[in-house]
Amino acid sequence: MSKFLQDSSFAKDSNPGSVGRKRWGLWVTGVVGGTLIALYAVATPFVIPALRKICLPFVPATPAQIENVLKMLQSRTGSLVDIGSGDGRIVIAAAKQGYRAVGYELNPWLVWYSRYRAWREGVHHNTRFHIADLWKVNFSQYTNVVIFGVPQMMPQLEDKLLSELQITAKVIACRFPFPTWAPDHMTGEGIDTVWAYDAKSFQNGHCG
Repeated sequence: MSKFLQDSSFAKDSNPGSVGRKRWGLWVTGVVGGTLIALYAVATPFVIPALRKICLPFVPATPAQIENVLKMLQSRTGSLVDIGSGDGRIVIAAAKQGYRAVGYELNPWLVWYSRYRAWREGVHHNTRFHIADLWKVNFSQYTNVVIFGVPQMMPQLEDKLLSELQITAKVIACRFPFPTWAPDHMTGEGIDTVWAYDAKSFQNGHCG
């Protein structure tokens, strides 16, 4: 009787169909688990900014916006920073015009892509891209500042730039103007509108 039970157990364990189903189940579990981990890794940098009180969403600059920004930079020199640089379009375009251009972006995937684009465009020596929260960066070293902002953040950004920028700096706002500063120059229409502010003007206005 004991021998019969042992033989039956051996036959059950050695069933090819059972072993195949077990391996298939392990494979499916591994694939699903790996997919979920990959999705988490890719989605997290996009989701985290959306959970912040004030987020700067990634909306690629249009060719007209880039052209208008460069128009406002004519006759300017020095360094340039793009706050919330996205995929690096403004930084790369400015570098092609001879600027030492820097971009700050919270999303690491966009930063890595920007570095690749700069290398592909041949301007990687004149560009730098940093993964950083704009509210933790001091912009006092830059003479030209570009920002594609959202209305909710502009008042707070006004205060930050007012306290940090040198009097020779110029600020260029795209899509949305600053709420209390009077622009010195303006060009474009609709979403392609660009406002330029000289630090000398808004600092003197603040003192007044």
